[in-house]
Amino acid sequence: MPLEVRKGSLRGLKTSLPKHLRKVDLKYLRLGGDCANKYFQGAVVISYPLTRLGDGKAFFKIVLQESENSCNRTDTINVLLFGKLAEDCEKVVHQGDTMVVAGFNVAKSASEDDRHCCQLEMADEAGSSIYICPKSPRTAAASETAISVAPKYTYTPLNQLKGGTVVNLYGVVKFFKPPYVSRGTDYCSVVTIVDQSDTKLVCMLFNANRDALPKIYKNGDIVRFHRIKVREFSGQMQGITNNGFAALTFDSTVGAPVVPRTTTTLFTFTDEDKKTVEDLRIWVARNFSNSAPAANLSSIQPQMFFDLTCHLVGKAKVDGSSYLLKVWDGTKCPFPSLKVLVKEDDLEGDRVLINQLKNLTVDVIVYDNHVQLAKSLKVGNFIRMYSLHAKTQNPEGKPEVSYVQFHLHGGTGYGRGITILPENHTDVKELKAFLDTVDLREHAGSESPSSQETEDSYLTLGSCVEGYQQLSVTVLTDHQHLDVTTVNTILNSRVPQQYRVRAKLKRFEPNKLHQSVKLLCPQCNSLQEVPDVTEFDALLQASATRPNPDLQNIPFCESVVWDLENQGCRYVAVHFVTRYELLQEPEDSLIMIEGGTLTEILRLSKKFKGIIPVRSLEENLVLLDLSAPFFWQGNIQYYGCQRCSNPKAVPSLYALAQQQNATWEPATIAKVLGIVLLQYVFVMKFTLDDGTGALDAYLVDNKTFFQIPASEILTSNVYQRNMERIMNKLHPTGRNQDDLPWLECFIKSYYVRDETEEQLSYQIFDTMIAEDV
Repeated sequence: MPLEVRKGSLRGLKTSLPKHLRKVDLKYLRLGGDCANKYFQGAVVISYPLTRLGDGKAFFKIVLQESENSCNRTDTINVLLFGKLAEDCEKVVHQGDTMVVAGFNVAKSASEDDRHCCQLEMADEAGSSIYICPKSPRTAAASETAISVAPKYTYTPLNQLKGGTVVNLYGVVKFFKPPYVSRGTDYCSVVTIVDQSDTKLVCMLFNANRDALPKIYKNGDIVRFHRIKVREFSGQMQGITNNGFAALTFDSTVGAPVVPRTTTTLFTFTDEDKKTVEDLRIWVARNFSNSAPAANLSSIQPQMFFDLTCHLVGKAKVDGSSYLLKVWDGTKCPFPSLKVLVKEDDLEGDRVLINQLKNLTVDVIVYDNHVQLAKSLKVGNFIRMYSLHAKTQNPEGKPEVSYVQFHLHGGTGYGRGITILPENHTDVKELKAFLDTVDLREHAGSESPSSQETEDSYLTLGSCVEGYQQLSVTVLTDHQHLDVTTVNTILNSRVPQQYRVRAKLKRFEPNKLHQSVKLLCPQCNSLQEVPDVTEFDALLQASATRPNPDLQNIPFCESVVWDLENQGCRYVAVHFVTRYELLQEPEDSLIMIEGGTLTEILRLSKKFKGIIPVRSLEENLVLLDLSAPFFWQGNIQYYGCQRCSNPKAVPSLYALAQQQNATWEPATIAKVLGIVLLQYVFVMKFTLDDGTGALDAYLVDNKTFFQIPASEILTSNVYQRNMERIMNKLHPTGRNQDDLPWLECFIKSYYVRDETEEQLSYQIFDTMIAEDV
């Protein structure tokens, strides 16, 4: 029986428990633990009202306290009950009752209430059981009456926000970017909201799970954010995600059902919340201008940007940086539109339906950062594309003919992106109802200019449209608004500017790829060769004089000195940097070494997080000459710019060593020691030829273009082989110019001056090798 109330003593209750159950203490409850044969016992200190989740399932929350006499909130834990078990328990549980729970699931707590970091989740279908020993009448008379405590949330108007606070708030979406992959591993969504105070708040929302971000479909949607952190940024308030962040989203249409789109299965929504949403709907209708340029295909105009709600009937890969989506919305584009020819095996979708709709569908080319989401779409999805571009194009040699191309450019500017709309969304219901009324036979025989299947109206991998003549082996990471410019035009322009080019790699330098790695100073832009580390052995051993004994008591170090008598009285001192006077594990430790050889440092670098070679100078430890690496980490050596650096003595590290979250990373250590860190970069010269001319463009890149870190190419055989394969793809040996792959890239022109003349040079930027290369 899932729920059992036992009158009498607690001892009697325990004797009636199944014999296989063993008690588990609160301190042993943790994620991933095996609790199949365990029970937890506690006293009820709070019980919340029974509520209903978005799917109608009953939800009941109680708080159990392990120790009867404890006043510490960490001795309490949240217990969440679902379904019939929640309904039955809510009727009989009271404050002060002793409760024994078994068959629970241990999950990470969703609340920020200083209670136990885990929560217990229970339901009938999970085989959960609850045993209750009611509080005795004598105890009940001597204690306060049990009260059901409803969580009361306070909502802050946007004009009353203060930096450094965590708040709950309501707002109306004025602008948003659909979730996209940030520079890290999380998804990001940028949402600008306003409320009746006419105050604007920009929110930066991050989560590793795309579905955990607010489900916003259009400007004007109403959002409720719980536990969002407010900070001041550039003189304005900004909202960012915080632990426990949760969001609800509502349609702002007056009279529509108040049904939240949720990011969590656990949320409260009261009559007061419903009134707040309805009040905001009225305010939106009266005061809020929804400027989203929503349109259907029959109303588009050339060159316009618009939002399109449509039905996906087919999709296919075009090349490494673009993807094809075949969509329709039941209306007909009034202009001839380009069709993309792809291999039949690459096209996903019902061929019969695609052929039936060929005069009503349009081909949308999706670029760069939107490709991954486009690949994940399922044929049959209803989607909304934001800031879609209806771009006109004239076939080469036929200026009198014009066609419309539909492009979703890369980047997230102007809210560009794609969202999958749920089947129960109002716009989807309306679109499906409209599509059911479309007579496909009426359009099947249409021979209007917009549907003629002429040779010019098709975009193939060999046609000259939007620069996609055939497979491109590079991806553009920004500036998709720039049109392709011929090399001849670039060479005849003497004004420094940015260009988009499409060409082939005629040749490159250096041919020995390891010679392309250099060291770049980010301040003075000077380049230098990467030194040979074997040259430093003499410099390292020159610091091997007898260490100053006064320097063996550095406040944040523990030091050891070895007297190597069999090596000509050589001394080696190792200083272990401590945190709060404690040594760390070797893999997390920073050490400083005096007098060590190259071999010894390389051996130690395999065990310790980082190594700083130092020498004794008067009453301080100082760095070696900056011609040597100032920091060693694994197989990589880090150098400082001798021109721009202002080295500080080693005790400058003390403040960093006391920081709780500090990490021994090269950039952090360099900053503390006054070092301008030199960056490992690839420096190459590409000769690009598009048939109209050839120009030399320089590549100066850290790790973006090849997606290989330049700092590791000299020590990693795997990276070296990868780079060789990439260059063989870009410029295969023994192939003529016609057989080379196309590179699409951005280049910028700039003047380089010396004492006698100035010369126009070109550099590649915001371009990277496609993943499939």
